[in-house]
Amino acid sequence: MGKGTILIVDDEPNAIKVLSAILVEAGYSVLESLDVDTALRVLDHEDVDVIITDLKMPGRDGMDLFEFVTKEHPDIPVIFLTAYGTVDSAVHAITQGAFYYFIKPPDYMKLKGILARAVEQRRLKREIESLRKRLAKETPLPRIIGKTPQMLKIFNTIEAVKNSESSVIICGETGTGKELIARALHFGSDRRDKPFVAVNCAAIPKDLLESELFGFEKGAFTGAVSRRIGRFEEASGGTLFLDEIGELELSIQAKLLRVLQEREIERLGSNRKIKVNFRLVSSTNRDLEKEVKAGNFRKDLLYRLNVIQINVPLLRERKDDIPLLVSEYVNEFCIRENKVLTVSDEVMKIFLEYHWPGNVRQLRNVMERAVVLTKGDTITPRELPEEFTALKDLRRRDDPVHSFKTLSELEFEAVKNALKACNGNKSKAARMLGISRKALYKRLKEWRID
Repeated sequence: MGKGTILIVDDEPNAIKVLSAILVEAGYSVLESLDVDTALRVLDHEDVDVIITDLKMPGRDGMDLFEFVTKEHPDIPVIFLTAYGTVDSAVHAITQGAFYYFIKPPDYMKLKGILARAVEQRRLKREIESLRKRLAKETPLPRIIGKTPQMLKIFNTIEAVKNSESSVIICGETGTGKELIARALHFGSDRRDKPFVAVNCAAIPKDLLESELFGFEKGAFTGAVSRRIGRFEEASGGTLFLDEIGELELSIQAKLLRVLQEREIERLGSNRKIKVNFRLVSSTNRDLEKEVKAGNFRKDLLYRLNVIQINVPLLRERKDDIPLLVSEYVNEFCIRENKVLTVSDEVMKIFLEYHWPGNVRQLRNVMERAVVLTKGDTITPRELPEEFTALKDLRRRDDPVHSFKTLSELEFEAVKNALKACNGNKSKAARMLGISRKALYKRLKEWRID
């Protein structure tokens, strides 16, 4: 096996002959082309590791070839070799992504060193891509569990739109499984072999979010010591998932809208436009229509995002799915902990009566805790958090008339009733409840009460 296959493109036959002889002697396989059109035909049929091309040629020139390769064969490094070298053309070629730039006649020892690095880079890129595809095939598809009508509707929607280019917005409370649905859309689609890039818009500081999405050039700002590719570029060919998109500031919303319209971006510190191709899936736990009316969200962006809407139900609205979810999580954590456990009827009864403010995520965490803590072969109420134990104790009372609620449920109702009695005045409601205004705001935020 040789060192690699090099395609030389030059309109001067003697230049090709000299360079070809040097590279063959160095152990490379060499393909030759006197013009760009012939080079393109070679690329259609041959596996090329590196292209060495002249810049100025009759007809289509080296920059035309470079632009084609960048778009259609981005893994192939391109080295420019020309007698028409200028500072401007050199800078332009390198900033556009060329691997290196030589002026004729080159230092052949240096050229061979650069060429070896280019071949190695291409091989590493191919190995990484091959590994990523293999891992994608070995990774099981995201598993969404449910048999209720609400979940069956979601399954049907995912199947219908998974291969569409249209934007999807997933709406639902925190913990309902919005990212799981986004992953199901991606890994069940034709884009499954391309990246799935998730961005939590609420978790990234607002002053860093723009550079996170768009990327930046070296020196773009203090601390930008090297170029960084943004999430828009990372998601090329795949899916970009913007989690909690309602948290975006208006300035970022405007730039996102432009990206969706133009399908191109500019890294911070650069004025070069870069084409991007990704499928956008977003999620929110907010009512974006209300946010639009309040002036917190752009109406035109909402129209762009809301082509296909998937509404995820609360867990307390799909309680028939709880036994299925419990079984799935028990199996998952028993495998991890090397245990064999069953769930008592008493635990299942408590689960079906509980209101699950944290939704599916809370149920999964409760089951993980229970599996870890269980000493015997059955999960009982003893392994549940205190709030569940309180519910169990209330149920033990022999009272056929009253239907007891958990402390969390009672607190939730007390806050809502106080706000209603005070016509939404939070200060009055806090005084009525005997708690501080700060404590009230904390609860409102947890429960997503406006």
